[in-house]
Amino acid sequence: RRTALLAAEGITFVTNTEIGAELPAEKLLTEFDAVVLCCGATKPRDLPIPGRDLQGIHFAMDFLKANTKSLLDSQLDDQNYISAQDKHVVVIGGGDTGTDCVATALRHGCKSIIQLEIIPELPLDRNSENPWPEWPKTKKVDYGQAEAAAVFGADPRHFCVSTKEFIGDNQGKVTAMKTVKVAWEKDASGRFLPQEIPGSETTRPADLVLLAMGFLGPEATIPQQMRLECDNRSNVKADYGKYLTNIEGVFAAGDMRRGQSLVVWAINEGREAARECDRFLMGETHLP
Repeated sequence: RRTALLAAEGITFVTNTEIGAELPAEKLLTEFDAVVLCCGATKPRDLPIPGRDLQGIHFAMDFLKANTKSLLDSQLDDQNYISAQDKHVVVIGGGDTGTDCVATALRHGCKSIIQLEIIPELPLDRNSENPWPEWPKTKKVDYGQAEAAAVFGADPRHFCVSTKEFIGDNQGKVTAMKTVKVAWEKDASGRFLPQEIPGSETTRPADLVLLAMGFLGPEATIPQQMRLECDNRSNVKADYGKYLTNIEGVFAAGDMRRGQSLVVWAINEGREAARECDRFLMGETHLP
């Protein structure tokens, strides 16, 4: 219904078309007076260590997207998803994506699950260096960890752990991984860096490894084809509140501009980018 209302207002939806592949991005610049890019920050952070090419190691979003599509299409009956059933699952990385991986693996019926984070464990309460009204830097238990504790008896998270190597069988499938504990110490410039703790190496079983270590920025195809300037995190350069890139008439908003963030920021920037696009096209705007 909502899509039909928008189409009735004159919006044309072009689906199943990858800009930069089926349709060159430069073509948008010749066919339209303005372009607003809201492509997200979908390039995942990888873990290039020995054994990375083994079967059974996946990016978190590949695991979650396939599961959701199969669930909506067939209640998982079509088997077109990565199953965690009866597997030792390791989620590398925290955050919302890691939590969703933990919960989904539990629903599949995994044999065991752990979640590895390289950062130190946060305190349960604020310390003196983190006063109100700053965002509380405290340990939180999200739904995924709570469910894992209910099923297996403990919080699945292990902190200050770095993954060194993936180990596989003679069929090229991951079966285990080597990890080491780290301590965060200051270097000569005062930056905290993880240092391996000698003698803390551990080999853990792993039939399914999910990489949930965040995202590096947008896919490079469109920025490269449009010759857009990017920042040192590969996000498209555009000032907050203005959203105009180095190419006149091309705007960028949301995760593509600010990096991986929350949907509330996407809504905020989408509305404001629409306002600035309207101002560019009409010379003035009545949008908030």
